[in-house]
Amino acid sequence: MADYKAPLRDIDFVLKDFLNCEQHYAGLTGCEELGADLMDAIIGEGAKFAENVVNPIAASGDEQGCQYVDGKVTTPSGFKEAFRQWGEGGWQTLGIPVAAGGQGLPSSLGSVIGEMVGAPSWAFSMYGGLALAPVTCLLNGGTEEQKQRYLPKLLSGEWAGTMCLTEAHCGSDVGLLRTKASKNDDGTYTLQGTKIFISGGEQDMTDNIIHAILARVEGAPAGTKGISLFIAPKYWVDEDGAMGEFNNINCGAIEKKMGLKASATCVMNYDGARAVLLGEENRGLEIMFKLMNAARLGTALQGLAMGEMAYQGAVSYARDRLQMRSLTGPKNPNGPADPIMVHPDVRRMLLTQKAFVEGQRGLIYWLAQQVDLSQFGSEEQQAEAGQLLELLTPIAKAFCTETAQEVTYLGVQVFGGHGYISDNGMERIARDNRISTVYEGTTGIQALDLIGRKVLGSGGSVLRNFTKIVHKYCEANKDNAQLAEFIAPLVLLNKEWGEVTMAVGEKAMADADEVGAASVDYLMYSGYVVFAFLWAQMAEVAQQKLDSGMDDPLYHGKLKTARFYFQRLLPRTASHKAAMLAGAAGLMGMAEEEFIC
Repeated sequence: MADYKAPLRDIDFVLKDFLNCEQHYAGLTGCEELGADLMDAIIGEGAKFAENVVNPIAASGDEQGCQYVDGKVTTPSGFKEAFRQWGEGGWQTLGIPVAAGGQGLPSSLGSVIGEMVGAPSWAFSMYGGLALAPVTCLLNGGTEEQKQRYLPKLLSGEWAGTMCLTEAHCGSDVGLLRTKASKNDDGTYTLQGTKIFISGGEQDMTDNIIHAILARVEGAPAGTKGISLFIAPKYWVDEDGAMGEFNNINCGAIEKKMGLKASATCVMNYDGARAVLLGEENRGLEIMFKLMNAARLGTALQGLAMGEMAYQGAVSYARDRLQMRSLTGPKNPNGPADPIMVHPDVRRMLLTQKAFVEGQRGLIYWLAQQVDLSQFGSEEQQAEAGQLLELLTPIAKAFCTETAQEVTYLGVQVFGGHGYISDNGMERIARDNRISTVYEGTTGIQALDLIGRKVLGSGGSVLRNFTKIVHKYCEANKDNAQLAEFIAPLVLLNKEWGEVTMAVGEKAMADADEVGAASVDYLMYSGYVVFAFLWAQMAEVAQQKLDSGMDDPLYHGKLKTARFYFQRLLPRTASHKAAMLAGAAGLMGMAEEEFIC
């Protein structure tokens, strides 16, 4: 069975060696006291929680799943106790402002904890993650009275929460939602409607569940312009914070699904539920979008967490599994066969996993620092961070989850037939990860957002801001012979990125379908280039460490993984370029009746 060990050594490399986190935290207003010792202590305790509390319930949680009987949901054995420890440990409050009852630490530290806790059981981590949905909405749009009423017990873990957007008929097109809100004489609202795919909508771990719900007030404009945001608790919460009567929020069913079986995915019926409005009527999406960007980075983190779990399992198995002899002669002459790690194709699979997982960690932790800067930095830093996040958030969400599909697939493949059965945990990891490319906006939606809204919608300025950063890095290292194998291809691709963008943009002026036709290949191309930029920098740091006399296998491994990425994975940009420039005709030219089944 898959057994998780927090990758503290690589986390340490990314945070300290690559991202220079001590200098980063020292430059954040209000976070200066977060030094290396405190950070290491928090991460160390998070690793213990992941390994000792979450890991033991991961497999059994998948086997038992959530049970639904007469509107009530029972979570798997151990989940309630683990969530109690999560709340009592203060983990729910890490990135919450001190004034709101939190610890006021940078959210980037929460990303590290999120990866470690999510790796053994993403299903468990979702309960805490979704509890932060109403917290974020309240912080961004709630009154002081609303915050005082709901936040304390949400942050203590006594209550959990949800994010309620999706309805059966509209999916990601929230402008089509039908859930209605009627205003009451006392200033509250009454909700009528049904939401689907609500993670944690009903569970037995907490005393109350606080729902953040999108709905349309009677008489509001159609589409997204008429959407409001509400808070509706399962049990009404009085002004003093005390829990009151049942609030007519009922779970109609839980989904039977491919993975994440320990996470309750609910159909929720709001049958005259009382609710309070956050912010102003018809402006709910302004508050919700602040949550959505965080959710997209959180989903990228899922890809990293699941990929790390698959990579650990594959490496461990490849070291122990004996099959056949090495092509260059026996490597285990006293045994009946050699470990499969000696075979080139197994190395290909393991190195692909390693290159993607460690690239994902570099990207997500770097973007988490940009979130820090957007909150605690100077005005100039906030602006620069905002521009980077605008471009790289859809890339991170889609590219990290798409490449995680490959990583978890390879986890099964390394095990062979033993990966397909449940005993070793690889098939569970693959199943649990599969949803990551779907929710919080599918890969196609992220791709349209990237090329249509962000890049072409800004006249290319958002992309140019980033390619200038890459260009400056390449210029600074153009005479570094040790990095030539990385810098030379990065220079060419950075230039080509702008050229293919212009080519697609020119086609789109004549036919808007060209944007949609090119979009996913454009996003994947962009992701490979971004990872190349990160791997070049990580290779540079590793080389500097080796040159200083630190003869550590980790640094040798970083250099060799960077080399593998540039030689074996980065060339995939050529096929994505060819596909995106092939045009829309090959997609849109077929008549509907020609799709014969």
